[in-house]
Amino acid sequence: MAGGILLGVLDFLWIKSVPYPFAELGNSTATWAVAAFAFGYWVRSGRVRPALGAAVLLVVAVPSYYLAAALIQGDALAVLWQQSSLFWILFGVLAGVVFGIGGTWARRTGWRQIIGSALPAAVFFEEAARFVRHANDPNYPPGAGWNVAIDVALAVLIVALIGRTFRQRALALVAALPLAAIIFLGFALVGGY
Repeated sequence: MAGGILLGVLDFLWIKSVPYPFAELGNSTATWAVAAFAFGYWVRSGRVRPALGAAVLLVVAVPSYYLAAALIQGDALAVLWQQSSLFWILFGVLAGVVFGIGGTWARRTGWRQIIGSALPAAVFFEEAARFVRHANDPNYPPGAGWNVAIDVALAVLIVALIGRTFRQRALALVAALPLAAIIFLGFALVGGY
């Protein structure tokens, strides 16, 4: 729970204090999913503890983020129980379970290790694809190319850091592409995000 409070508050502070395009990482679904992955990677084994712990991390982070926004910049507290907040809490449960378990899989061997190692890259690749999709949309800020470059670089960096061999890293990057497509389609189905 303490990690969730820290994630929500520090995420909001990051957005407020870091210049664009790096500030966008605070508003990133990939960043939060990778936090859940890191929790599972830290736990190392099992399914229940990493899934439950990572879900709690993300679920607590959502109201912590909105509470920080209310306390720091005077946003309305009513946002805590609005539909968008409930959506992000549900997303936190799903992402926490998937990425928490994925973090433990990255420490295993065989296909689980490849899929586990691919998940953080996949979520950054998916986010990069969303930036590409909105690059010409006048409702989005210009400079999406920087966001794409940052997301792709982070995807490759994470795989390089957690992979043990060149072969594992290469397979994880290859596996990340179809996983990114699945995540992209999932976001498209739940509201065209």
